[in-house]
Amino acid sequence: MEALKRIAAEAAVAEIADGMLVGLGTGSTAAFAIAALGRRVEEGLKVTAVSTSLQTAQAAEKAGIRVLDFADVAATDLCIDGVDEIDPHLRAIKGGGGAMLREKVVATASSRMIAIADGSKSVSQLGTRPVPIEYLPFARAFVARRVQELGGNAAARLTEAGSVFLTDQGNPILDCSFGPIVDPDALALSLSTIPGVLGHGLFVDQIHTLYLATAAGLKRCDWRF
Repeated sequence: MEALKRIAAEAAVAEIADGMLVGLGTGSTAAFAIAALGRRVEEGLKVTAVSTSLQTAQAAEKAGIRVLDFADVAATDLCIDGVDEIDPHLRAIKGGGGAMLREKVVATASSRMIAIADGSKSVSQLGTRPVPIEYLPFARAFVARRVQELGGNAAARLTEAGSVFLTDQGNPILDCSFGPIVDPDALALSLSTIPGVLGHGLFVDQIHTLYLATAAGLKRCDWRF
């Protein structure tokens, strides 16, 4: 599985050209992209990057990649990130690492987003994994009730030590299980309109290209909006 993640990541990184400003995702698959980009930088590629998490920023800087503060960046050329699951329409669930809010901001600011994944992340219908929601602590019970009204079951995300998981912004996450999601676009819109929801892990129109590595080979899928 790790070898497949590396194959998908290296295919995406091959699309990066001199002078680009690149958004770097968070997670185990994105880590392979950071390593691959670091090697290209060492070989002479001139790029700058923005990160979707503190963890990513540290890894990128360690790899020799110049990282800018996204607060000062209005747009990027390309974003590369992993997914937790993705359907044939390139709609995805992200946020297993808790960075989905920053990931969505960077993805939306990018001219193109490339998703990278191994074959286990490909599904015919979204919903095998929960949809993470970052929320305002003040609105916890209210948000959970609205999620229930939409057919979901909200559970607080905890750390391995049993404490409340907090994002880089210091906010908690509800992992919301909906079962098979019949209409991801409608659910994404409904979640976005709940007061107190700061961000969610449904990516329904951000991904332009997918590199999917399987035992049968590497597949590229493109979607035109």
